[in-house]
Formats: sequence, structure tokens, C-alpha cells
Amino acid sequence: MTRPLVITDCDEVLMHMVVPFARWVDEEHGVLFRMEDASFAGALKRKECGTPLEAAEVWPLLDGFFRTEMGRQTEIPGAIAAMAAIGDIADIVVLTNVGPDHQAARGDQLAALGFHAPVIGSRGGKGEPVRALIEERRPSVAVFIDDLPNHHHSVAIEAPEVWRLHFVGEPAIADKVRPAKHAHARIDDWSEAQGWILARLAENIPAPAPQLV
Repeated sequence: MTRPLVITDCDEVLMHMVVPFARWVDEEHGVLFRMEDASFAGALKRKECGTPLEAAEVWPLLDGFFRTEMGRQTEIPGAIAAMAAIGDIADIVVLTNVGPDHQAARGDQLAALGFHAPVIGSRGGKGEPVRALIEERRPSVAVFIDDLPNHHHSVAIEAPEVWRLHFVGEPAIADKVRPAKHAHARIDDWSEAQGWILARLAENIPAPAPQLV
């Protein structure tokens, strides 16, 4: 039987992102990041006039951050130790929406913390890449971890047998993000999340069919 599989996001799950990103866009681009709801793009406003950035302006800023500023990011407390414990019994793949251009840098970033795992730099919904990983690896049981509700919906559609944990490890935004409707649990602390994941792996049964409404 193949080993269990854990598919995890990186930003706000393994590494802090919005806080160092906010400092950088303020210092270098005159942009304020003030997250008042779950909208990331709507949180970016010009300092001089307060007007929100256009959607087309957001990705170039994110791309610039990941290209030159990933050294500003720090570990979500307990994340790497949890990955080590989980890695004793399961394979781990990092599925991160930094895109293919930053995939290698993300792997290097995590390796510098002592965490070595395959990294897939995707874009868009994560349901299809999760489905591809399940079909490739045929795990006995699988768990998906992400901070964004839309990815849990995507995975629920494409790979409903995968357990889905909604995790937002950045306290500055955790209370702005409602629990994902299509996740099986919402936990924002690794001391608790590790136990939940290990319990799902130990049970070794598929997730229940989701209610996609």
C-alpha cells in the first residue's frame, strides 16, 4: 500500500506572507495593505490618495515580492516541526500559487529551514493539481491544507475523497477569513493542526462526500 499524502500550501500555512509583503509594498511602492475583509486585492490602497489598486496591478507586486523579497518571510510557529512529524508517516508535497517561475526559490526557502519536500508552483484553482497528484501517487489517504476557501471548494469538486484543513496561520488576517465552507475543519495553530492531520492519516479512510451547494 502506498504511503499517505499531505498536500500543503505555503504562505500563511508554513510561512508568514502578508505582513512582510505589507511592509515591502509600503516601503518600496507607496502602497498600504489594510485587510478589512477576505479580499486580498481590495486591501491594497495607494498611500497618497487611498484609492484601491486595480486587479491588474496586484500580481506584478506579488511577482516582485516573490522574485526578490522571500527572505523577509519567516516560519509560522510550529510549522516545520509539524511537517517533520507528519513526514515520518506520510509523503508531503507543497502546492503553492507562486507560479512556476518561483517554484525553485520556494523550495530553497523551505530547505533553508530544514524542510525538504517536492514543491509545485501552480496558479489558479488547486483542485486539478491535487487530482493529478492523487492519480499519480495513489495514496492510502490524503490531506489538503490551505488558507484560501476557494481552493478548498476547488479540491472538494475535483478530489472529494481528500480531507481538507483550512489553516490561516497569520494572526493579522485570521479573523478576517471566515471558515471555508468546503473544508472539514478550521484550525489556525500547528500544535492542534498536527494532531488533527495525524488522526486523519491514522484512520486511513477517505473523506466523506461534500455537499457542493
